[in-house]
Parts: sequence; structure tokens; C-alpha cells
Amino acid sequence: MPKPSPKFAGNKELASLGAAIRAARGEVGLSQEALAAEAELGRGYVGGIERGEHNLTLMNLSRIAKALGKRPSVLLAAASL
Repeated sequence: MPKPSPKFAGNKELASLGAAIRAARGEVGLSQEALAAEAELGRGYVGGIERGEHNLTLMNLSRIAKALGKRPSVLLAAASL
């Protein structure tokens, strides 16, 4: 599992996307663990994404969006990206 990179610390875009994912997860009533399982990702990795610590790939964004019942573009728009 990737470790948080200091080069992404404080990155506004990643923090905003993480917050949008966290909000969407709350809307559908999933825990981090349930979202991670549905998206086939580690729970710690999902937590790091929500904290803006990971620069996630397009494939992982797609997996998360699908698990949330949303399109990736909806999550990006919610993050104002």
C-alpha cells in the first residue's frame, strides 16, 4: 500500500477531492471499510485519499466512484476540479 508522500501534503486539489469522496460516502451511508471493500482498495488507502494524502490514479477514482454509485466526473465537480 502506498505511503503518504510529503510532496502532496497541503495540496488543495487532493484535499478537495478527498473531502468530496468523504461527503459522497456519507451520503450513501458507507463506512471507509465498506467503500474500500466495494472498490477493492485498502481501508487505509481510502482514508489517505479522504485526507488528501494520496494522488490517486484515474482507475482508482473510477473504482471509488462506481462503489459510490456515481460517475468520476460528479466527484471531480463536487471538488470543483
